[in-house]
Amino acid sequence: MTDLPLAVRTDPAHGGRWTSLRAGDREWLWHRPDPARDTVRPGDAFVDAGGLEECIPTVRGTPDHGDAWSRPWQRDGDTDTLRCPDFVLRRRIEHTPAALRASYELHADPGYRLLWAAHALLDVTPGAKLSAPDATSARLFPEAAALLEEPWPPGAHHITGPWPTPHGLPLDRLGPDDGTAVGAVLTDCASVTVTDGPDTLTFALHADADIPVSIALWRNLRGFPASAPYRSIGVEPMLGSVFDLAEAGPGEAATVPAGGTLRWQLDITATSTRTT
Repeated sequence: MTDLPLAVRTDPAHGGRWTSLRAGDREWLWHRPDPARDTVRPGDAFVDAGGLEECIPTVRGTPDHGDAWSRPWQRDGDTDTLRCPDFVLRRRIEHTPAALRASYELHADPGYRLLWAAHALLDVTPGAKLSAPDATSARLFPEAAALLEEPWPPGAHHITGPWPTPHGLPLDRLGPDDGTAVGAVLTDCASVTVTDGPDTLTFALHADADIPVSIALWRNLRGFPASAPYRSIGVEPMLGSVFDLAEAGPGEAATVPAGGTLRWQLDITATSTRTT
């Protein structure tokens, strides 16, 4: 197994999106180019262009995929800055001896609640798998109801079961395409690994102990949208444990502390058994 350096490109002018995450000759990010992305404004419907989106202060809900994707970021040296009505977010991406590290610093009024997700859409084969620590719990959301044998509890925002098969639904397999789409959140989970043939990609999230950290999964196997379904696999380190901030109960969202600054880091590593 060989550790591979990661190279990243971002697009500050168009929502700060990560447009490339490359390990050796492998591009890990999936793309879906759409010219509408170039002209979006805050309040526009989400335009899915692939890559890695910074979803904040919510993932689903209002605004869909958050405020960051539709706003320009400003670059100053090695730091990108996003200014929204309720907060300012700064991001610095650098190489450490062990990983590619994205460091985040958010400034807002103390008590401000938010979700954040590194909404990484990955270009992986139907044989790819997702690994998480033993005893991880996974939350399923209502779109999973049609895939379950038991009825969905009336009024429930989500139900929970043990990873990797919550309520009998195997989520660790990232294919093959079967016409389904399901979202899940691996709660109290800070690290996962995607294995695709000889290649692996590992995400590890670091935050203060009182900040809920999770890994979201969006496994769209050509089941969404209904009008023109396509395949997209999202593995998303996140702060919080639900997709929609409006549904977040106590302890299910990050909260800005008394000093008005919230900090966290995302480490990404890649390995391969390929021979050169």
